[in-house]
Amino acid sequence: MPSQEELFDAVDALLEDEPRLPSPAERARLREAAGVTQARLAAALKSTPQTVKNWENGRSEPRPPRLQAYLRLLDGWAERYPAPAASESTTESAPGPVPVSAPAAVPVAFTGSVVEPAEPATAAAPNPVVKTPEKAAGPSATSRRPAKKSTAQLAVDPRFPHGPLVVLDGDGSAYGVNGIVLDCPATTIPQLVEWTLKESGLGTPRLNRNGKDSDPLVVLTAAAAVKLGLPERLEGPEARRSLRLPDDHPVVKQLAKAKWKLTQRGFGPWARIYRPAQAGQRQCVQLAILSWDALDARSWLGVAGMEPAEVARVLGTYAARVITPRGSTATSGLELMTALRPPTRAVKNETTGEWASAYNPGSLGTEPMDPAPPEAPTEHPVAQGWTGGFLDEEAYQWVRDPQLLSDEECLRPYAVGLDLNTAFLAAAARLVVGLSAPDHFHRLAFNKKIPGSWLVDLSHIELDPRLPSPFTPTGQRPEGPAWYQTHTLAYAQELGFDVAPIEAFLRRETGAYLDPWHDRLKTAYADTLADLGVTAELDDRQFLAAMEHHKEVDRGMVAVLAAIKATVKGGIGKLRERPQGRHYRDGERWPALERPTWRPDIRAAVISKARVNMHRKMANTAKATGQYPLGVLSDCVVYASLGPSPLDFLPYTTSGKPLPGAFRLGTTPGLAKVEGVQEMAWAVDLMEKGLNPARHIKGGDAVTDEGE
Repeated sequence: MPSQEELFDAVDALLEDEPRLPSPAERARLREAAGVTQARLAAALKSTPQTVKNWENGRSEPRPPRLQAYLRLLDGWAERYPAPAASESTTESAPGPVPVSAPAAVPVAFTGSVVEPAEPATAAAPNPVVKTPEKAAGPSATSRRPAKKSTAQLAVDPRFPHGPLVVLDGDGSAYGVNGIVLDCPATTIPQLVEWTLKESGLGTPRLNRNGKDSDPLVVLTAAAAVKLGLPERLEGPEARRSLRLPDDHPVVKQLAKAKWKLTQRGFGPWARIYRPAQAGQRQCVQLAILSWDALDARSWLGVAGMEPAEVARVLGTYAARVITPRGSTATSGLELMTALRPPTRAVKNETTGEWASAYNPGSLGTEPMDPAPPEAPTEHPVAQGWTGGFLDEEAYQWVRDPQLLSDEECLRPYAVGLDLNTAFLAAAARLVVGLSAPDHFHRLAFNKKIPGSWLVDLSHIELDPRLPSPFTPTGQRPEGPAWYQTHTLAYAQELGFDVAPIEAFLRRETGAYLDPWHDRLKTAYADTLADLGVTAELDDRQFLAAMEHHKEVDRGMVAVLAAIKATVKGGIGKLRERPQGRHYRDGERWPALERPTWRPDIRAAVISKARVNMHRKMANTAKATGQYPLGVLSDCVVYASLGPSPLDFLPYTTSGKPLPGAFRLGTTPGLAKVEGVQEMAWAVDLMEKGLNPARHIKGGDAVTDEGE
């Protein structure tokens, strides 16, 4: 006899296969009948009023995960406000994605282990001791509790009543989200693990119905680490984040005696302690030790030095908006991709009635996939012996030849730097990438809808030297045939040039793998900026004023914003993680290659699209204003200006609106903000030395490009 949960999963799967939406007119009628404005509906669905308007006039259709939520809402309204003369003609199927024109598809086998069954919604974990404000605060209450500040509220799950994480101090106070303080009696690491799993009520529900709940996170202050038998700091010749406790350390022995296991990474700044799952229930706790540099200061600005309650607020907000931290922000960025696009889903065998795991369409599957030789780093096994050249899709690092500066430009008093908000995240929107292994082709006609790598000669294309070439990261004109990602060549066609591939490695199965990742991070970025007083409703002058002071509003939310940006950069970089360690030899496999998310071709697609987007904006700005950039570094571009504000040189229409296609100010990923302002003489001096003003416009040696 099938369980209720199995039947619900099967029904839900059928509902998700072919969602049916009412007609656009009916959607508008239902919303108006409920007395809900488009703006209010957009806020509920984490979208924009214009998007809702497009849904209701038939210009676009909602996409997962908003599709299912919107359908659920419309169904509820339809029961409350039935149409006067309802008929079957009032509904129509939501259009599916436009198929990609590609070579004839071939069957691809996806293999993977059986997924764990979904955990049943059990009763809440036993309530641990919750400290009252008086008991928790004590003599130093003012330093323990943060002021009333913006905090993302996590939806309460009955299995995890106390949120995703706590920050444990040396006195046994465990500071959680929303101001809660728990009493943790543990004096050893094994006791802490048992308390976390059985009494704390910590954890986070899955982000996708086919995924897994996030394991609880316990962050240890230096005092808590010492109390639990850990050294206050890890010392050694290597970088601290690479250090681990030795196998003979007492804490490691305690865990082994209690039948707990550590991952292959051992007990380091981020430690995962687990036992094999029993009855579908995961038994895993993650620890982060602040004094071991678990929170990189470059990504988590000043968080390690905050009071425990404030650390909990910052990390809790990040967990609510992005994901429960799982290591570095780069690792969290990569884990978020998998959490939103799980590799497998449970399917029922119609013959046996048994449930098993199967490939989840749109994901990267469970097995690692080697890239095509030109897509791989030179040390990769498939690149050994390859002599056909390599893909070089990287971010811009270009400075204009100072001989091409006009007298008018040199006499302008200011150099103003513009930085594009999370440019790589903007490039990930609606980006079609390959999901299957690459196939090799020769003399194939170029098709901009097929993701892959193409060998093409673009050296004959001559463009204005006051702009960087869109085809190379150096901005220099290509020399002979070279490998390019699809978006780079599509832009060459857009500029009016013929593209004649000599050779290509293409993927037959495609999909917008990064779409849910983009949507979640875009919303997180906008919500956090709004907490700092920078909202989409501000006009350009108000936006510039708000950005000038936003870092003074809330130090914790500034740290969250920095972590979100680092999650984007690091997550994309992790797609092509290089080997580490002094003992590596070219041609050997390294651990990252065993991940299905090790996909340098997807990284190349994102960077190619971002670079093309930047060039298009520069070209449109030049066409409208006759102004050309002084230098570009990834997502930062510098212009000569008559005044210290971008309003002094950005193009606007006669009605005062930003010129479409050029640089625009705003909060959305891909729009611009001020990176820095310097004197023009300063920029000219750097350019004459062969240095890039975009690298230094912010002041000091700030670098804006993406790391791996």
